[in-house]
Amino acid sequence: MTTLAIIIVSYNAAVDLARCLDSLLDAAPATPHEIVVVDNASTDGSLDIVHGRAGVRLLALGENAGFARANNVGIRATSSELILLLNSDTIVPAGAIDGLVAALREDPSAVAAGPRLVDGDGRPELSFGAMVGPLVEWRQKGLLTAAARGERAALDEIDRRTRTPGWPDWVSGACLLVRRDAAEAVGLIDERYFMYLEDVDFCAALRARGGRIRFTPAVTVTHLRGRSRRAAPAATTHAYRASQRAFYAKHHPVWLPILRLYLALTARQQG
Repeated sequence: MTTLAIIIVSYNAAVDLARCLDSLLDAAPATPHEIVVVDNASTDGSLDIVHGRAGVRLLALGENAGFARANNVGIRATSSELILLLNSDTIVPAGAIDGLVAALREDPSAVAAGPRLVDGDGRPELSFGAMVGPLVEWRQKGLLTAAARGERAALDEIDRRTRTPGWPDWVSGACLLVRRDAAEAVGLIDERYFMYLEDVDFCAALRARGGRIRFTPAVTVTHLRGRSRRAAPAATTHAYRASQRAFYAKHHPVWLPILRLYLALTARQQG
């Protein structure tokens, strides 16, 4: 049995997928592992990308099952002690996965761990945080908006946070290492989420059973995020809003009517 299953869900991301797989194969982790690509019915040649690389297993789905369900397919098709959920738009440097495995194993109370994520220019991403709720979302949106405007205080705050190790409520599903027994104990990832917020929900379930989530900035992975939003902004916004409603219905039901009203008013203004 391998120690680690690296599960990559991909949908029409052939270029990114090729780059991700090359990074894994060119500097393979020392941890005994297998790589499994779960393809959500891509039509851009992604299947050929996988077929051309030895040591990579392909699970080709007949539909776009979404991020949560496709990851669960990959998890159920493997039997390793550890599971790494990895986005196809990541680039993994040498030693990163082994460092993440070591960080998880350092503390038996840790059931999941995530690295510091940076974009292609090396700018850090807020890839972890407190449990999502109205106030948390408002604060984070304000910080990210200020950072997008280039405000130095916001940029410095994001840099400070992402260089400080800690035990947040969640880490990003773009690169999330989890113990299999813990994942199976919570029933894997909630498939009500097509994409977005499934990682926050998953970590909440892990914490509800007493597990801790570790953020380790000593490990850095590149995440070329935002490409799906640029390619199909309307579809990704719709997917996020659907996940947001599902998340609030599950975790903050008292706020759900207010969220629905806010979304309705926002849609009317944009229309």
